[in-house]
Amino acid sequence: MNASSHQSHPVPAIHQREVPAALIDALRQRFLEKLSTALVVREQHGRDESSFAAPPPAAVVFAESTRDVSDAVKLASDFSVPVIAFGVGTSLEGHLLAVQGGISIDVGRMNRILAVNAEDLTVTVQAGVTRKQLNEALRSTGLFFPIDPGADATLGGMSATRASGTNAVRYGTMRENVLALEVVSASGEVIRTGTRAKKSSAGYDLTRLMVGSEGTLGVITEVTVKLYPLPEAISAAICSFPSIEAAVRTTIQIIQLGIPIARVELIDSNTVRMVNVHSRLQMKEEPLLLMEFHGSPSGVAEQAEMVQEIATGFCGTAFEWATTPEDRTRLWTARHNAYFAAIQSRPGCRAISTDTCVPISRLADCLLDSVTEADASGIPYFLVGHVGDGNFHFGYLIDPDKPEEREIAEKLNHSLVTRALRLEGTCTGEHGVGLHKMDFLVSETGPGAVEMMRTIKRALDPKNIMNPGKIFKL
Repeated sequence: MNASSHQSHPVPAIHQREVPAALIDALRQRFLEKLSTALVVREQHGRDESSFAAPPPAAVVFAESTRDVSDAVKLASDFSVPVIAFGVGTSLEGHLLAVQGGISIDVGRMNRILAVNAEDLTVTVQAGVTRKQLNEALRSTGLFFPIDPGADATLGGMSATRASGTNAVRYGTMRENVLALEVVSASGEVIRTGTRAKKSSAGYDLTRLMVGSEGTLGVITEVTVKLYPLPEAISAAICSFPSIEAAVRTTIQIIQLGIPIARVELIDSNTVRMVNVHSRLQMKEEPLLLMEFHGSPSGVAEQAEMVQEIATGFCGTAFEWATTPEDRTRLWTARHNAYFAAIQSRPGCRAISTDTCVPISRLADCLLDSVTEADASGIPYFLVGHVGDGNFHFGYLIDPDKPEEREIAEKLNHSLVTRALRLEGTCTGEHGVGLHKMDFLVSETGPGAVEMMRTIKRALDPKNIMNPGKIFKL
């Protein structure tokens, strides 16, 4: 569902910078039909999956090359006009909203796979390549790219937000899997960070600086990432539990015993019910774990046996195994559609979504107290979690015409994040800061660290044109 389908929450009033007609004329002269100022196009590029609303950008450039991006940024810089990169618009915290006006650079047409280096287990792609497109292209190589945030996001966007997802417990996040980048800086200069080598001690780690910068330091145009051999055997299973605590305790023991499980997802009973209706399934309407095992046939069997024994100790029941690709796809598609299943469960609602991540040993404390608060609030919600790495997501389903419900949801979000920080966790495990969690970033890192980030931002983007108004306030 698009963010504009119902009333959205306006962002705090921020000064909209003027976009001179001279800039639009210069862009039109340079890009011809690759520039659009049509309202419907601008509105499409001025919203994401967050509940925020802001005026759309003044124009959209459909870049087809790094040169296009560089030229667009140079022109914007000449007029001190903001630039916001756009992939497919799946961000959740208002990352791509033109809160200070400006132009949007759509990299969706930059979708070429540039080099597959199967022997080195790496691939280099343009920023507009999506994860599904990449894995489809890799099918004949016996390799795959494991980062799976659910949405079919672009690799440029996934790098910019430091995405992760269901496979992170075994394969890590974008932070661990991006080897090198090509980036257009705020001046329009094209720079390269990193190499295809597995490690380096050469200077500042600019790749890690750009990964997670949410477009505030530059526009990513090429990405080199790690690949992995397709597992010889894959098996998925669901297991129901009498309580969320039992499911979480099972997960903690699986991780602490070092079982190399590839995926372990928690879905609470509310969400199971929603998913059953949306995906026409008959899963037991209790908290459940959705798990996946990768490896050799004997290794997968051994992992599954150990996990089933642990789950049984916590009263886990209704084990259902899925070993065929079709059955696994059915289960994971249902999981990835949990957000849309939840939205459809309350017609006309909006989801205030949030995520946190805590050390695995503190997961039960954080999650259970958050569930208790959400139940007491009376606000319908859904809960899913990449609990293998201590990350979980709440979505509070509010009536957009009832401000009191939004207020309750934001209070729940504030309490949840405060609890996670108290337990030595983070305000966001994978959604990013964007607009929604700027104040929490200060609480998490301290004002000194945020000021250091501002110093980096000012040095690399002195005109403050790269996605301004995100992560922190200048």
